[in-house]
Amino acid sequence: MSGNAELVTFFVFAVPLLFAAAGVVTARSPVYAGAVMVLFLFVIMLLSIHEDDGGLHKPRVIQWLGAAGALGLFALMIAAVWNVSGGDLRSVPADFGTVKAVGNVLYTQYLLPFEATSILLLVAIVGAVVVAKEKI
Repeated sequence: MSGNAELVTFFVFAVPLLFAAAGVVTARSPVYAGAVMVLFLFVIMLLSIHEDDGGLHKPRVIQWLGAAGALGLFALMIAAVWNVSGGDLRSVPADFGTVKAVGNVLYTQYLLPFEATSILLLVAIVGAVVVAKEKI
């Protein structure tokens, strides 16, 4: 039963992916369209249409907590780098970190989280476009 479910799930995602890939390949300028979509998404996420404080505001408590958290994370990263020991590099396989090795692990062991993340990002982009169209 597990093999059949995997096969059905594969074709449910593979067929629309093939059509989307064909659309990207046949588009006149897919890189430009993708870049515009990403910029559009970031503009929607970073700008607030309803708030206008004139550029002057007092730092809020949440901003101070965010700054303290960022400094704490930076200190933690410095401590981790400082305490790392140089391991035996000869124990690393020859194909470690190659595209083939990463793809093999990504599309076998971590396929479900990879697909879930891609769907989540797609839903976020569609949601941002819908919210932006309602505000305009």
